[in-house]
Amino acid sequence: MSESNAPLLLAIIEMGGYPNFTPLYERLGFRVEMETSGRRAMVWLKRNAPAVVVAEFNVEPAFRDRTSNLESILATLQRRPGTRVVVFYEPGTAPALEKLRQRFSGFEALAFPVDEALLERALTSAPQAAGG
Repeated sequence: MSESNAPLLLAIIEMGGYPNFTPLYERLGFRVEMETSGRRAMVWLKRNAPAVVVAEFNVEPAFRDRTSNLESILATLQRRPGTRVVVFYEPGTAPALEKLRQRFSGFEALAFPVDEALLERALTSAPQAAGG
């Protein structure tokens, strides 16, 4: 498969502080694009249709109308049901993540420190059923 035909993976790295998984993504056959903010990712998603989005879950208590950086992104991706979403999260934010999951289902969540084997499985296993 040529690089231009490779499925597209968007990595949204807002906080970082974990290993660069780009070599894994590329080894799995993805063409990788990166954005460093949710706003920039939203603009990018309006023009592109990735096969996979990998993003961090960051709870933002200062937000007036939402609780995290992911809500707008997940709402946009609901219009693209074939897009797989993998979310990295801090274990202490699990209750907030579960609230988010009640509104937006169908994403895989991996706690920090992210295990590369679990990430590979999340990227290569059969997609979850809609709503699951």
